[in-house]
Amino acid sequence: MPPAPQSSSPLPGLLLLLSVTTGMVDAVSVLGLGKVFTANMTGNVVFLGFAAAQTPGFKVAPYMVALLTFFVGAAVAGRIGQGLAKRPLRHWLTVAALIEAALLWIAAVVALNFDVPSVKPTIALFAIIALTAIAMGFRNATIRQLKVPDLTTTVLTLTVTGIAADSSMAGGANPNLPRRIAAIVAIFAGAAAGALMVVHMGLALPLFVSGIIVLLGTLLCVRHPAAALPHGA
Repeated sequence: MPPAPQSSSPLPGLLLLLSVTTGMVDAVSVLGLGKVFTANMTGNVVFLGFAAAQTPGFKVAPYMVALLTFFVGAAVAGRIGQGLAKRPLRHWLTVAALIEAALLWIAAVVALNFDVPSVKPTIALFAIIALTAIAMGFRNATIRQLKVPDLTTTVLTLTVTGIAADSSMAGGANPNLPRRIAAIVAIFAGAAAGALMVVHMGLALPLFVSGIIVLLGTLLCVRHPAAALPHGA
């Protein structure tokens, strides 16, 4: 399926908003859940290696839960995306936003009774990891199917690489430079805001706010005329 023409697409703006929530979710998981990532999985694989080597401070269980539930979320999104790909884009985006926001809000409710300093109760710890990882796995798979260049919403390694490799200094033409920089700024801003909320107000608020941003941002996006067409039409 070819990507929609980006000049007429509402997707870039939405994905930048979603990138902000990635920073917030990372703040929750890394600062509040004991050094585990639920928005992207590279760090978990590295930490799992540390845990396998019995490095103090790293436990296998949180990383395995994050990886497995992220996989589940991505698999479900892949199935839903295939089912909705030929329908108007607004249907696909709305379903995805409702699922992701609901998962984040359920995690926020669970977080109300979670103590960050002691990382207890354990059942709440694993519930928040699982709920946020499913939400982020679902999002990653959905964004992957939408195929918007330079806006994955969760990973910046290739974005930073593209800025450097395609720069004038490297003999390139700086394609999509504003979008790439905006993606970095969005995740940075979300991480900073999320960290402030986690440190001063706990985990529930950034999760609740993330769900609001996801849902409201999507509802604004689907008002665009292009969202009435199937993606790539």
